[in-house]
Amino acid sequence: MFNKRDRNEVRVIRHARVRKKISGTPEMPRLCVYRSNKSIYAQVIDDTKGVTLVSASTLDPAIRGQLDDKSKTGASELVGKLVAERAIAAGIKDVVFDRGGYLYTGRVAALAAAARAAGLNF
Repeated sequence: MFNKRDRNEVRVIRHARVRKKISGTPEMPRLCVYRSNKSIYAQVIDDTKGVTLVSASTLDPAIRGQLDDKSKTGASELVGKLVAERAIAAGIKDVVFDRGGYLYTGRVAALAAAARAAGLNF
């Protein structure tokens, strides 16, 4: 009998495959997304130094109070806007989008669209 791999294991394999091609540089860092059942996290990472330049999540105090009447997709939009504002304040305008092995739909797409609308280029 065949054993089906769990969804997160398949996602990690897909993410590793994408990460072979995508890397963040100082000129164009990587905007990485992680999605859990309750929260969503976004980081702008310089892979050459191995440091996180800016980050945002639904657990961030800056947007924590605005999440009461929002859906998960609405919360993702807030996180995308916040990470874009912080990146632009840090002097980062262009990024490479790393969807983290997730399909580009729903919360991941909402975060990306909000980050683009707030001024990030990818």
